[in-house]
Formats: sequence, structure tokens, C-alpha cells
Amino acid sequence: MVHPIYEANENNPYGNLTRQEFFKKHQILHQESFMLNKSNMKIYNQSWQPADSAHQLKGLVGMIHGYTSESSWLFELNAVAIAKAGFLVCALDLQGHGFSEGPPDHIPDIHPLVSDCIQYFDSSRAAHPKLPPFLYGESLGGALAILVCLKQKTTWKGLILSGAMCKISKKFKPVWPIEKFLPAAAFVAPSWRIVITKPPASKSYKEKWKRKLVDRSPNHRTSGKPTAASALQLLKVCEFVKRNCHELEVGMLVLHGGDDKICDPNGAKFLYESANTKDKSLKIFKGMWHQLIGEPNDSAVEVFNTIISWIEKRADQCLPKNI
Repeated sequence: MVHPIYEANENNPYGNLTRQEFFKKHQILHQESFMLNKSNMKIYNQSWQPADSAHQLKGLVGMIHGYTSESSWLFELNAVAIAKAGFLVCALDLQGHGFSEGPPDHIPDIHPLVSDCIQYFDSSRAAHPKLPPFLYGESLGGALAILVCLKQKTTWKGLILSGAMCKISKKFKPVWPIEKFLPAAAFVAPSWRIVITKPPASKSYKEKWKRKLVDRSPNHRTSGKPTAASALQLLKVCEFVKRNCHELEVGMLVLHGGDDKICDPNGAKFLYESANTKDKSLKIFKGMWHQLIGEPNDSAVEVFNTIISWIEKRADQCLPKNI
């Protein structure tokens, strides 16, 4: 199967096609809607699956994007590729990202985001109860996926983490003394943007043209600079994951770039070593950066093939043969 990343260019992830033409070419049924979360915020969500109704679905894959990202545009290409492999794929825009309501990339509390993910994926699984469910998360989305699995210990058949935010790299953390005074800054001025930190995308996507592509998304709402409250919350999430990841019982595939300057690969290694499951795999890709789809296309597809073979094997093991 040819991954659609080969069709993308620096202006458009769909190449020379419109989004709808792209879906038609790849025979993908795409649906989108909004849900009201517990705070009555409108949260955008979408799904992708093979358009052929006779195609037997292998499983359901819930996807969670990272900080300052979105469920559409470049992130969407992996979703389409997974759907082409025979899965129902569903994703949402986190609060303050993409089409969802909320102040841009401002996360004063991680718990509402976890609640949104659980609410949406619960409804997706309820609509397809016979499909084995898998959860995929990138960067912050990886941390959120971990938090979801800690709450729903027996719900998911597998957890796939790509550059998961388990430990912030020292190269990306606010410099001293900003980090020391971050709690006070978050309390006094939670929306203050830490202008001395570098925009995440500049150190996330190795390929320059893919950085340009991300910046040209019509839904890209980020300023590129985290707020004080967001920075503090992300650090707290990493500490929570470190303290509690030993409780993870779900099978997991942990993928990380060896030269990730956003999320420290040692965090991924600690997660892998600590998780209380026998079905776990860790792969550190030498020389790769934070966003693995941001690598040269052949390398990005190598990562994707690792993901899809892992999911297919486990979906085949738990999917009843008579559905």
C-alpha cells in the first residue's frame, strides 16, 4: 500500500487535489461533526473508513494529535493510510486546536481534554462494539492516550505512542530561572506566552517543506509560544505519567525519534520499562526528530509500516471470525 504522504507537497497534503477529491481517489468514506462536551464546548471530530461497504473492518483506531496540531491536514494522512488498511479511524480536535472551541493552544488543566477524549471515543466504540479498539497518540496526544488508558484499564486492545510526551527535553524546557518561577507565573498571568521558548514545529519536523506545510494549514491556530499555564500543565502531566505509568496493563507499541529535541527519548524508555504488561515493544529510530511523519517520506513510511503491522496482528487475534 502506497502511503498518501508521497502525494503531499509544501502547500497541500492532498497534492493537487481538493480534500474531497483526495478522499474519492483513496476510496475513503469521511464523516465529520461536532459534539458538545461536559462544558458545552463544541468539539470537532471526524472519522475515516474504507468506502466499500462490503469491506470487513479489522478494528477501530482512535487518534489523538499533539500540542499545537490538529486532526486534519498532515496528521490526517496517517489516518487515511490506516483506514485504507481496513480500519475505522476516528479523531477529535483538542480544545483550542483545529476547529474545536477554546483559546488557541492554552491548556490550564489537562483533565477536560482527557474527559473529551473519553466521551468521544466511548461513543465511537459504542457505535461499533464488535471492533477491537486501539488508541494512538502523538506527543501530547500520547500523554493523553496514556491518561485515558490509566482510567480505562481494560477498554483498549492496544496503545500506540509516537513521540509521546513522557519527559520534556532539557533543550526545550523554559530556561532557568523561568522554569523555577513558572508556577507563580501561571498563577498570576496564566495566559502569558513564554516568548523565549522556540516554536515546537521548528524542532519537530525534520523536513523543511513539511514545516511549511504545517504552517499553511487553514486551521492552524497556534501562536507557536506556549502560555505559562500550558507550560506548567505539560510539565505536571509528564510527572504524573512518570509516577503512574507502572499501572499500565494494555499492550503497547512505543515509538520515538532518537534525536527528539521536544520530548526526551529517555521518557519513552522509562515508560516502556515501567509498564505492567508483557505485550510491549519499544523502537527508537536513530536520527529521527519529534514528529515521525516529519521525516523524509521513506523514513516516515517505515514508521507507519511498523505501526500498521503491530495493529493488524493484534486485531486479527481478537476479532471474531464470524462478524
